[in-house]
Amino acid sequence: MESVMSEQEQFNQELCGFLSQAVTPFHAVAEMAEQLRSAGYSQLVEDESWTLEAGGRYFVTRNGSSIIAFGLGRESGPAEGLRMVGAHTDSPCLMVKPAPEIVRQGYLQLGVEVYGGALLNPWFDRDLSIAGRVSYQCSQGQLRTALIDFREPVAVIPSLAIHLDREANSSRSVNPQKDIPPLLCQLPENEKADFRALLRERLLEEHADCGVDKVLDYELCCYDTQAPAVVGLRREFIASARLDNLLSCYSALRGLQDWDGAASVLLVCNDHEEVGSRSAAGANGPFLASVLKRIAVERETYAALTERSMMISADNAHGIHPNFADRHDENHGPRLNGGPVLKVNANQRYASNSETTGLLRMLAEKAGVPLQSFVARTDMGCGSTIGPITAGEVGVKTLDIGVPTFAMHSIRELAGSADATNLARLLTHFYNLRGSLGAS
Repeated sequence: MESVMSEQEQFNQELCGFLSQAVTPFHAVAEMAEQLRSAGYSQLVEDESWTLEAGGRYFVTRNGSSIIAFGLGRESGPAEGLRMVGAHTDSPCLMVKPAPEIVRQGYLQLGVEVYGGALLNPWFDRDLSIAGRVSYQCSQGQLRTALIDFREPVAVIPSLAIHLDREANSSRSVNPQKDIPPLLCQLPENEKADFRALLRERLLEEHADCGVDKVLDYELCCYDTQAPAVVGLRREFIASARLDNLLSCYSALRGLQDWDGAASVLLVCNDHEEVGSRSAAGANGPFLASVLKRIAVERETYAALTERSMMISADNAHGIHPNFADRHDENHGPRLNGGPVLKVNANQRYASNSETTGLLRMLAEKAGVPLQSFVARTDMGCGSTIGPITAGEVGVKTLDIGVPTFAMHSIRELAGSADATNLARLLTHFYNLRGSLGAS
């Protein structure tokens, strides 16, 4: 007899399915939009007028790579405060350059640019594919865009054999201009390299009725085709690309799907966090504030809304690595499967303060979710998130939290198989929290 799949196993299976589809920020937003539609959320368009109703569920996208979903509570309207969660859709990767064709020694290679703070060594000897957004001119002369995903392995970055670099294990470094152009194929001498022609063929394969006349430009990246998996002798871990930060996006999305409709809620997933968030679609841009002002309508309502709201910035945390435990503060080394991590930094690299973390500790206890804490070593630098940016741009109370992770910014990261479920459970309780979000 087949055993009934546990809640955690079911969640992780669905998380892995999401990660497989969300190979770029564009694909992540498309998948999230589809799931929101299935959960009863209606899509809004930024350049059209909005009619919002109590109890309504809505979402809006910007640039196809950022998304905001929100629900207006039946019992508590937005002026009473929004339960907000923020995450980001982008991950460090290799982006294809505008003129990418490199032909050397009879091989066609692809010129790429490093996006964000990628850990480069793990990109070697992986089966890579290509995906993203393509802008093209259709047969009627109009500008259109479409998503593409080659899905199959079409590229690889071969390592240099140790016989040709005897110091590889002790001193090899990666030159991102010279060492990482992926290998696409062998090219006969009489064949001209034309990447845009290749994209046109792919567009016609994926979108037969697109009427593409000419590929104009694109935003494409390479990604690892190895599927996400639950791994470990006792299946304790999730291994995948883009866990930072699609794991948070999915956990927050699941919480939104389980919203009870009482209080007002919002989820924002921004693009461009890994490169500073300063863009029209990034957290350091106007997207969130613009949506909040349209929800509030009146200036006084907007002021009350931001003062009474609270945001949880959900972004992965550094788990304490057993081989490098000295890289952590001895009292703040989060363990995988030990629960979500409250991230604190006195210099405001994280937005947490005692009021916001205190509220979350109370909520976690009610939800039965364990919490851990992370503070960087005092003699080491500290990363940041959309939390301080959002707090500074919008003025909303904020805290930073995340699932502990190994190999952050690698092509394949590792998280605990219990932690994503616990994060989703905690965020669901936050969305459904009644009463004030501040200290009395």
